[in-house]
Amino acid sequence: MGKQVVVGVDGSSSCQAAVEAAAREAQWRGARLRVVHAFSWPARPRYTHTDTAPLDDLTHDAADHARTVAPDVEVTEAVVTGSAVSVLSAESQTADLVVVGARGSGGIVGMLPGSTAVSLAAHTQCPVMVVHGEPTDTGRVVLAVDGSPMGERAVTFAFAEAALRKAPILAVHAWLPDYAPAGTGVESVERLLAQALAGHTEKYPDVVVSQQVLSGEPRETLIEASKNAQLMVVGARGRGGFAGLLLGSVSQAVLHHAHCPVTVVRSEA
Repeated sequence: MGKQVVVGVDGSSSCQAAVEAAAREAQWRGARLRVVHAFSWPARPRYTHTDTAPLDDLTHDAADHARTVAPDVEVTEAVVTGSAVSVLSAESQTADLVVVGARGSGGIVGMLPGSTAVSLAAHTQCPVMVVHGEPTDTGRVVLAVDGSPMGERAVTFAFAEAALRKAPILAVHAWLPDYAPAGTGVESVERLLAQALAGHTEKYPDVVVSQQVLSGEPRETLIEASKNAQLMVVGARGRGGFAGLLLGSVSQAVLHHAHCPVTVVRSEA
């Protein structure tokens, strides 16, 4: 990776939160920050196809805000023609992380959660963080574990992120006991969690790790687990769609309703 964090901006209040989160991420990583506004003509109703000055100003203001949050971080900026997914996917090729806001004003479609965020996560070459509300650097990192090989990169990312933030990890697995295979008890799920974390606890001895099996509807339990957290980390298949429990409506619900930023980590498959 190029030791760079990329943030997509559109001037909305959610965008400001994303800029702040991205600036802190760059500072923790000792990375550069690149502020990008992606647009397709017509960019917005009040802009003509020959007037990009408002877009340049918007992007410059976001970059200046990032500098106030993290004065030691090198910040660059760019206004790029194209869809948010295509532009940010291209930017991700030299980035460690792409950050977008959970709500946008329409200038960059990638600022919206749900299907567009899933599409972005499926096409980028690095993890994607969707920022909800005001980001914080207090609280735990919640790692959603499904036990699949495709979730390995999410586990690795969560431990590295927790070390950067000096935060504890809560590793959770949501399941519905009534729908589990015959003979499957909570002990089996606890073993799945322990196996997923094996090796990482030794590599990051300073990261305090706790584990929890959540019984109940996955969407509700994962959203509830995001309370009082500073970040939730989930895995995604390389070809799109979330692995394990985070399929379809569950992924949509987490991206829409989590109480903290959500980072989607794409598998290599």
